[in-house]
Amino acid sequence: MSDLDILTKIPDVKYREPAPEIDALEFQKVINSRRSVRVYTDEPVPEDVMRKCIDNALLAPNSSNLQCWEFYWVRDKEKKKELAKICMGQSAASTAQELVVCVARMDKWKDIQKQMIASFDAQGDVPKGAYTYYQKIVPLAYSQGPLGLFGIVKKLVFFFQGLTKVTPREPTSYNDMRVWAHKTTALGCENLMLSLRAYGYDSCPMEGHDSKRVKKLLNLPKKAEICMVVSAGKRADNGIFSPQVRMPKEQFVFEV
Repeated sequence: MSDLDILTKIPDVKYREPAPEIDALEFQKVINSRRSVRVYTDEPVPEDVMRKCIDNALLAPNSSNLQCWEFYWVRDKEKKKELAKICMGQSAASTAQELVVCVARMDKWKDIQKQMIASFDAQGDVPKGAYTYYQKIVPLAYSQGPLGLFGIVKKLVFFFQGLTKVTPREPTSYNDMRVWAHKTTALGCENLMLSLRAYGYDSCPMEGHDSKRVKKLLNLPKKAEICMVVSAGKRADNGIFSPQVRMPKEQFVFEV
């Protein structure tokens, strides 16, 4: 079996997971009513709701199931107050009942890779292709080597290989890994925000913050990167400053 077969051949597995019926209108209501809320009331978000919403963030799709994210629910009052200041003092942070720092961890893929293989061992009856993917393809895809030298080699190999056949081009650098990790983390953030709306609460994704000070506040390692800070709470009457503005979809959606 070639490496390509691992990705294209449908394995013969017994596992089945039927899709449940979904109320599409209620889901559409969640999508339509999710707004970036700038002012919250003093009503607390129940602890069980926050825990469920954060759990839902971890159910988001992610690249190779390597789950390169971390979510820091800041519950300490002093840290929360300091974090609001670090978020430029904006009202979306200072009036929030809860703050969650969403962190991209491009350096954690090896740990999760090992855990995936261990889960296969515990599960049993896992297709051989799944083992091959995590034992061989994942290290090849995500390793960059000392000083990024292996990434440079991959870039050259992929360039020449791509002249004659379809070839995956990334990640072949530290910056590619950053993009990879932030894409996955952002998917988790979206799950978090939609979950809050579904439970009757609101949120605001904030990129306006001093990332260096956020990392210091949370004692994060150098390779950890702040994707965004998500605030949560009950929407105040003046929590949204204007109607939602979207440009014509023809600027963004193309049928080809």
